Amino acid sequence: MNSDIVTLAHGSGGRAQQKFINEVIKKYFSNPVLDKMEDGAVLPPIKGRIVMTTDSFVVSPVFFPGGDIGRLSICGTVNDLTAMGARPMYLTAGFIMEEGLSIIDLEKILGSMQKAAKEAGVIIAGGDTKVVEKGKADRIFINTSGIGEMVKSGINISASNAVPGDAVIISGTLGDHEISIVKGREGLEFGAVISSDCAPLNRMLEPVIKAGVRINAMRDPTRGGLAAVLNEIAAASGIEISIDEGKIPVKKAVRSICSVLGFDPLYLANEGKMALLCAGKDSMRAVSILKKNKYGRDAAIIGNVSGKDRKGKVLLKTSAGGERIVFMPEGEQLPRIC
Repeated sequence: MNSDIVTLAHGSGGRAQQKFINEVIKKYFSNPVLDKMEDGAVLPPIKGRIVMTTDSFVVSPVFFPGGDIGRLSICGTVNDLTAMGARPMYLTAGFIMEEGLSIIDLEKILGSMQKAAKEAGVIIAGGDTKVVEKGKADRIFINTSGIGEMVKSGINISASNAVPGDAVIISGTLGDHEISIVKGREGLEFGAVISSDCAPLNRMLEPVIKAGVRINAMRDPTRGGLAAVLNEIAAASGIEISIDEGKIPVKKAVRSICSVLGFDPLYLANEGKMALLCAGKDSMRAVSILKKNKYGRDAAIIGNVSGKDRKGKVLLKTSAGGERIVFMPEGEQLPRIC
């Protein structure tokens, strides 16, 4: 490319756009499906039940400690498929780029997407590029859609399937992603290095499913954090969930920053954690399997489904010995985090 920035011509549909796609995009995403450059991807037959999802990513800043918008876009969609019990297989990637975006920065983002896709074992099968005038976007927005197939037949993982006796498991420490965004965006120095937990979790969760652990509900606690997903599950299943503050893994540095900024770790966004509600008898085995993966080393059982509740409720046993209701968040503690 002669230009070192994205221009409106790169989204014009003409020769400049084709050159841009061939010399920049395909350099990172080339594969037999994508290289045909059709308006749609023709995929090989998928044997099992198909799961699909889509998500858009507008994080600010686009580069943050531990990741960037590119890695985030792949991991977010992979994890949404994984949360349904599926093996992610194919993704599409749509880019809305602002005129003036550095080609160097774009290639860093594309490289991150390539690495994350390889780690997750997924193929980017199609995509789209659009360019808007300077000031009409914030550098780059990405939409990724994905499809996958169920890891095993007979899986029925749903927010409405949790039952009394289920154990509540979190796969690792809370809040790393949102605190890394705060530090990167505001330029805050707390004397501690905190990196985003942004990671694809399919290869951590698939062995748990294959081992026959009965997972009734599973969600990745992104916006709204653990508090949001547990409230969603409690409401959908009509149950009461009880969690123990002392058992919830939070890094010391994250907890300290939360105390300074007035944040609650339960409400912080994560991009590399999974909350599982599984049969109590399977919980220890599930944690043991999770801990074998580098992304699950801090996995812990943090509570249980304590009973039926018509309205759905989440209770927290505090470290001080009391108990309080964990409410659904009213809004985001910090906007533009994913």
